[in-house]
Amino acid sequence: MPTEVPTPAISAEEAASKVESGALLLDVREADEWTAGHAAAAVHMPLGTLQTRHTELPKDRPIVAVCRVGGRSERATIALRAEGYDVVNLTGGMQAWAAAGLPVTTDDGAPGTVI
Repeated sequence: MPTEVPTPAISAEEAASKVESGALLLDVREADEWTAGHAAAAVHMPLGTLQTRHTELPKDRPIVAVCRVGGRSERATIALRAEGYDVVNLTGGMQAWAAAGLPVTTDDGAPGTVI
């Protein structure tokens, strides 16, 4: 029986460092979650659109996938890795990001919240 390979995952602090070093932060949450608050550097692509839109993502740049708590972004990580992307999951999602004291903002630059 084959062994299941764990999905690569990193902490919020590691994700922030990776993004600062040039990785793309991919937020796969729904529009209302994004609107309430997101990481300023993130690109929004809801999980439901990933299958048709993933070709918009760079294959020559690492990607950190994020959602609210890590479940949807784990699915995104698995799907994108199967397509040849260098992607890791942010463990704990935007909740972990905010808990680590990392900024959460709205589109107009105001402080945001994670819902």
